[in-house]
Amino acid sequence: MEKGKKILIEGAGPGGLAAGMLLAHRGFEVHIFEKEGKAGGRNCYFERDGFKFDIGPTFLMLKSILEEVFEECNKNASSYLKLTRLSPMYRLYFYDKTLDIYDEEDKMLEVIEKNFPGNGKGFENFLKREKVRFEKMYPCLQKSYSKFSSFFSKEFLSAIPYLSLGKSMYQELGKYFDDETLKISFTFQSKYLGMSPWSCPAAFMIIPYIEHRFGIYHTEGGLSEISSQMARAFEEEGGKIHYSKKVNSLIIEKGKTKGIELEEGEKILGDEVILNADFGYSMTKLVPEGFSRKYSRQKLLSKLFSCSTFMLYLGLDKIFDLPHHNIIFSRDYKKFIQDVADFIDVKEDLSIYVRNASLSDKTLAPEGMSNIYILVPVPNNKSKINWEEKKQPFKELILKTISERTELKDIENHIVIEKIITPQDWEDKFNVFLGATFNLGHNLSQMLYFRPHNQYEEFENLWLVGGGTHPGSGLPTIYESGRITANLISKKYKVKFKTKNLLFD
Repeated sequence: MEKGKKILIEGAGPGGLAAGMLLAHRGFEVHIFEKEGKAGGRNCYFERDGFKFDIGPTFLMLKSILEEVFEECNKNASSYLKLTRLSPMYRLYFYDKTLDIYDEEDKMLEVIEKNFPGNGKGFENFLKREKVRFEKMYPCLQKSYSKFSSFFSKEFLSAIPYLSLGKSMYQELGKYFDDETLKISFTFQSKYLGMSPWSCPAAFMIIPYIEHRFGIYHTEGGLSEISSQMARAFEEEGGKIHYSKKVNSLIIEKGKTKGIELEEGEKILGDEVILNADFGYSMTKLVPEGFSRKYSRQKLLSKLFSCSTFMLYLGLDKIFDLPHHNIIFSRDYKKFIQDVADFIDVKEDLSIYVRNASLSDKTLAPEGMSNIYILVPVPNNKSKINWEEKKQPFKELILKTISERTELKDIENHIVIEKIITPQDWEDKFNVFLGATFNLGHNLSQMLYFRPHNQYEEFENLWLVGGGTHPGSGLPTIYESGRITANLISKKYKVKFKTKNLLFD
């Protein structure tokens, strides 16, 4: 590599940090420009009166990818992060029963046979068959799909029989269980992608398998601590993070990306530019108007985007005894999910996620108090819902539902601090296109080669990381997107490196 090849990364989110760590370690001059005063993007945090809240992700699955990013920089993730495997993984609240879900096979079999007699064999078959699907599909997610010929790789051809093309997660789960509640317990994970089990491709059955095979983890200090420590590791490798520096636009000349222009007008040139912002925002705000033919605003609006989320962050004056992760299902879950997908204003019978992290992590709240994180899937901003008018009555409905259906009795009487983030806030304050917090949908026409490429196809020297590119949404896949991009750039400049991912173009 010619000395001093300069990489500019827009945004210190998980994907940008992963790519930055690897590229800096490999000898590139790497600069990250972050509009906030700290690293993380939506994987960041805010603090108030002794409470520390993760803004976005709270589930860490497939932690091996994160550990590999550190390992490839000759670092041990355990020296930076204290990870705890959660047991139970989560508690599920249905109207007729409550289930604690474990990643230990014997405990899970006991739960299933106690509540759904005769379905234990189905669970054993699930673990056996989905193991094969995962082993076939995982290498495909590690490839770059910048070329259509990637579909003819031996890895992808080997995986085709396990994609269950034309089937949804819910349909595929019918192979294993006959009880409706049990089926939902193993397919609700489609919401991690902002999708419905009845429409999410069956290939994503690997997500519940990953949970049951590898477990779910919490990071002491919250999952935002991952980004904080990745930023530390990046700087140790010689990288530079420029905080409170908002990128206003890309500099593009004759089809080549030359650099970035900051909000204050400063122009910075580089050899390669990596975009870590929300994909829709990047295409409509950072790419100069009229430059992108494939991803104009009009064309983006014709694509499938995920749902949004209504967020409620609470500090409570007592500690409540319920697991770390909890999911409350509406009486008619299918209708709830369909209403969200159809942009229908959800007014009752909610499905709600609640994280009670203080029980397992004492660093997140003052002594004797609780840090409660609440998420409700809601339509994205194509719905035209007026959230300024709706947010207070919606908050009251959420608290009423939680109080009635969980151990958080009279929760509204114990609130000492609160913060709300609505879909409109996601769009206006966090630069999330349409407030679609899980980015582009993961339907078959927006996956692999048909998803925006890590090596952006319209302009030279431009790269993508994050949930809007391949492999997709979720922390593990976002880290992988950063690694794929770093590997491709390293390959372009003929830089030798060691990687656990050997399946890139």
